[in-house]
Amino acid sequence: MESAKPVVVVTGIAGNLGTRLLPLLGDFSVIGVDLNPPQADFSLQFERLDLGDEGCTRTLYELLRDTRPVAVVHLAFVIDPVRTGVLDTERMWQINVAGTARVMEAVTETNRAAETPIRQFIFPSSVSAYGPSLPEPATEESVLAAHTLPYAVHKKQSDEVVQQRAPALRGCSVYILRPHIFAGASVENYLLGAFRGTVNGKSARAERMRSAGKRLPCMMPRGKQYLDHKIQFVHVDDMARLIAHILHRDPEAQRLTVLNVAGRGEPLTFGRCIEMAQAKLVRVPGKWAMRLALEFLWKRGISAIPPEALPYMTGEYIMNTDRLRKFLGGEYESVMRFTIEDAFADGVRSAPDTPVAAGS
Repeated sequence: MESAKPVVVVTGIAGNLGTRLLPLLGDFSVIGVDLNPPQADFSLQFERLDLGDEGCTRTLYELLRDTRPVAVVHLAFVIDPVRTGVLDTERMWQINVAGTARVMEAVTETNRAAETPIRQFIFPSSVSAYGPSLPEPATEESVLAAHTLPYAVHKKQSDEVVQQRAPALRGCSVYILRPHIFAGASVENYLLGAFRGTVNGKSARAERMRSAGKRLPCMMPRGKQYLDHKIQFVHVDDMARLIAHILHRDPEAQRLTVLNVAGRGEPLTFGRCIEMAQAKLVRVPGKWAMRLALEFLWKRGISAIPPEALPYMTGEYIMNTDRLRKFLGGEYESVMRFTIEDAFADGVRSAPDTPVAAGS
């Protein structure tokens, strides 16, 4: 029996954003695509699919053809190699960049023959696609200049894939959302982990440290400028609300909509973040010393922050979000409920209490 509700397909449904989005999709019949089902008690149809596999395009096309969704939300992306177990960079690229192209190809082929086409395609890119050091707040037209960190480079490349392929989606409105750093109690990422002092490695030593409630210090090169660098955050629940809002509104007349996304209010300084997280600050002689420390913790399985993340931990990259405010209009504050400060505060409330020395 055909569902009376419109169908939405969500890739990466088992990820943090996917599980935060699910409760907001009660007006839709949700088909979740991932390697494993979400740990959430919500009604959905789950399809196990590896987007890193070249043969998945045909399977996904058949799924879209048979279920006739009104929208596809493409969340599947390897962010943390240690947590996901995808340590090979080429495998990451196949899932992240080639996987994005495969999803778009399946949508294109579906819309080529469908009487009722898929009307919306939503892809979360990232602030990291702009690069780790910006002379002024990035607008949606700023050059994408990510480098060094595979996650950031893959976001840039995937963002470009979506831009290039958007015109071929035949009647489908495409949305690229470029959120700043996710925050919130349920979030785990490099920068939030650095402020929290999370011992997020996979070694036995890391496990002992976690059991003891130990906390890594927050490292920063010497020099006042590093503490004065500004940073934005967006609460993961606000990001989920934004996606749900887009799904509930009529598709845009224009083919491609790009939106920078951050919480309301002013950016925080790195120094203020350290204060709010009640982190122990350790100053090192320079970026070279900080990289050595990151390598030490990475190689010993104590921290999951790769040394390649260094530029994004010491640079300043702020976005202009005027377009988002205009896009949401009178619903801006009901969708973006958290200020930048409140989003970060919610993300660091549960940090462990016991700091440890950098080399312990």
